Amino acid sequence: MYRKERDSMFDENIKKANKTKADTIIRALEKRGMKGYYCDTREEALELALSFINEGDKVACGGSMTLGEIGLKDRLGNMNIDWVDPFKFTDADEMFEERVRTLTTDVYFMSSNAVTMDGILVNIDGTGNRVAALCYGPKKVVLVVGANKIVGSEEEAVARIKTDACPPNCERLGKKTPCAATGKCGNCLSQGNTICSYTVSTRFCSTGRLHVILVNDYLGY
Repeated sequence: MYRKERDSMFDENIKKANKTKADTIIRALEKRGMKGYYCDTREEALELALSFINEGDKVACGGSMTLGEIGLKDRLGNMNIDWVDPFKFTDADEMFEERVRTLTTDVYFMSSNAVTMDGILVNIDGTGNRVAALCYGPKKVVLVVGANKIVGSEEEAVARIKTDACPPNCERLGKKTPCAATGKCGNCLSQGNTICSYTVSTRFCSTGRLHVILVNDYLGY
């Protein structure tokens, strides 16, 4: 969907409805041991995300279009932090070692492929490094989630991801998958191509380390 079309989706009535949904989700997140936040714009979301970082922190990002769209990655490059960035490497072994380092960071940024109205985070991952950090390791995990990723249930979340997120991501990554060719998930088992290796639903956090920023904007896939 083109940017103009995406923007046109967010008239004032839709934005009001999104705010109501966010309020409901934030209450649900609290019951699940997660902290929820609401931001009206991506600019507000960027500043809130940055507020989780202290000078000298070890910081990393999972693969995410959302983080790029709000400008987070550009800002991190100019901060006094230990930025752990696997994507700066092309060698597979070096990238692996850097991805392992992301699990020991102070702050890990990512998005969520979907969030349900009752506060469950649903993510599908190819390599597994992103969902690994979500589940265990970094002291704080900050998720920036656009209103377009709000769904009613876990089943709707998986359907949304496989229909709206995986095909464009496969195109972006140059993957030779059925969904890239047809726009429809083929439940492929293609070595080196499938990006649907792991499906993780986060229904509770016992450590209080997960922070979810809900943004009243269309962000990511």
